[in-house]
Amino acid sequence: LNAKQHAREAEIVAEAGQSGKVTIATNMAGRGTDIKLSPESKASGGLAIIGTERHESRRVDRQLRGRAGRQGDVGSSQFFVSLEDNLMRLFGSDRIAKVMDRLGMEEGEVIQHSMITSSIERAQKKVEENNFGIRKRLLEYDDVMNYQRNAIYKRRQNALFGERLSLDIINILFDVCQDITTNYLSYEELELKVIELLGMEPPFSSEEFQRMQPQVKTEQLFLAAEQHYKNKNEGIAQQVIQVAQEAQRQGYSGIQVPITNGSMVTGVVVDAQKTIDSNGKEVLTEMEKFITLSLIDQEWKEHLREMDDLKQSVQNAVFEQKDPLLIYKFESVNLFQRFVARVNIDTISFVIKAEIPEVQSTNQSAAKAPKEKAPKLQLSKDEAISSLVGGLAGGSSESEDPGYHDPSQRSVERVAPRQAIKIADRNQRVTVQYMDGSTKENVKYKVVEQDVESGKAVVIA
Repeated sequence: LNAKQHAREAEIVAEAGQSGKVTIATNMAGRGTDIKLSPESKASGGLAIIGTERHESRRVDRQLRGRAGRQGDVGSSQFFVSLEDNLMRLFGSDRIAKVMDRLGMEEGEVIQHSMITSSIERAQKKVEENNFGIRKRLLEYDDVMNYQRNAIYKRRQNALFGERLSLDIINILFDVCQDITTNYLSYEELELKVIELLGMEPPFSSEEFQRMQPQVKTEQLFLAAEQHYKNKNEGIAQQVIQVAQEAQRQGYSGIQVPITNGSMVTGVVVDAQKTIDSNGKEVLTEMEKFITLSLIDQEWKEHLREMDDLKQSVQNAVFEQKDPLLIYKFESVNLFQRFVARVNIDTISFVIKAEIPEVQSTNQSAAKAPKEKAPKLQLSKDEAISSLVGGLAGGSSESEDPGYHDPSQRSVERVAPRQAIKIADRNQRVTVQYMDGSTKENVKYKVVEQDVESGKAVVIA
């Protein structure tokens, strides 16, 4: 028995109680198993357990002895220990060997003195105490991580279900504004940081900045940033409502909305009807959930690596006669504060600057060819809506040729967003469309599953 072949071991255990059978087992296999004894086995004394060594833990020895005598059956157990075993060698086997030599014991002679038994039990007790101390120390280190884990998982749960996400974002926005006004005492530095993180100008001039108290600066900056955020969201909602209405008229139930903060592009897939019913708030909620979850997960993985490195580095504090756990607790607080600050800044910077990327217009495309005359062209309202729908679906309504096009010969390609299809079987072959308009046909769903879940692609067939 080696606890690796369950079916084969069941057959072995079923026959282990027969008379004359010998079963060889590792210390991990067969514990807690009732072996049914035959009448001949019971008559001859039941199951006999023979142990080839004593283990570091007395619990394991007792479990091995417990193989015999189960359910009231008869049985016996006998353990053999050598002075060269690890347990004896580490805990005074030399001293015992010298005593045995003085008593005239021969090599290989069986020793059943109580001094040997008590020596083994003392060695086992020392090992168990050492292992208990290791587990206790590990739990103390984990308690530090557990506090941080509960705090960040609560925020992640709010983002996952979206119930308190808007409140969390407002609180984060206030914290970021407070950090900016506290850490940047020069107006020029503060102005650059506000533009970089919030995408707006400070709501006060340089002269006002010098006169205001820190609390007033924070409140004014927060109110201005909050209003800027609401205005930006209203603009996105109006854009998406028009796209959702156009998609429904063309028979599509879902739309894919690309989102960019100016440097990175991502996207969310939403239901067209829910978008219309909620006046575009459905898209804003999904956008905030996706961005918040992605940034928390990304930064949390980096933070765990830093905590592991810290746990290893503080062990050297014992050379300075300091408690490594105490240093670990102090340093972990600083690491967690920096981690939360990074998450707050990245989240606010992305959501407050997030917008739908503009679809390249014809006059922009024609401007790439300076040698050609580029007349001003205007799209009608229907053409503009169709162009935006095409952009949200991952395609473009413009021709691939960047040169000049005659307005009278130009026709706008009306591309509607594709409908998202749910896939149950990961091995099912599907066709997906990406945000850049490209498609992959007849591929297994598990190959593109990550792209679909991250919003980079949508299943269309």
